[in-house]
Amino acid sequence: MTTETYSRLLAAVDFEPNGEPVIDRAQRLRALFGARLTLLHVLEHVPPAPDYMPLGFGGDLPTPDDLGLEQELVDIACRQLDVLGERLGVAPVDRLVRVGPTSHTIDEVADEIAADLVIIGSHGRHGFLGLFGSTAKAVLRSVKCDVLCVKLQDATPT
Repeated sequence: MTTETYSRLLAAVDFEPNGEPVIDRAQRLRALFGARLTLLHVLEHVPPAPDYMPLGFGGDLPTPDDLGLEQELVDIACRQLDVLGERLGVAPVDRLVRVGPTSHTIDEVADEIAADLVIIGSHGRHGFLGLFGSTAKAVLRSVKCDVLCVKLQDATPT
């Protein structure tokens, strides 16, 4: 009997408090297998501002494109990922922030770094057929390596 080991882990992180189980699982697997861990945070593209203004809204106000909103969000995510990476002892080269469709970007990065295990969180809420959230299902369909979906609890309102 051979034992499967993993040497290259990719953990998709979202900085939400209920996402901590993904981070915990990634840390435990890294220690168990002596694997290299890459942290990935994916930001969806910020849609361009519409060419029209809603009724009752006037003036020449800057649009999100004018404000560099997407770049500001990337900068914030990089800072958050650096804090997390420092906490976990993950090298700066293994802290990635990418912009794009979440599942596609996870797949691309998994291929790029030759990951043999992707660790993601799932909010699946609808019985067996809805076992995985939409991002988890999309990653499962297309990624070439193993995927570990960590069940996440919904954040409780305070």
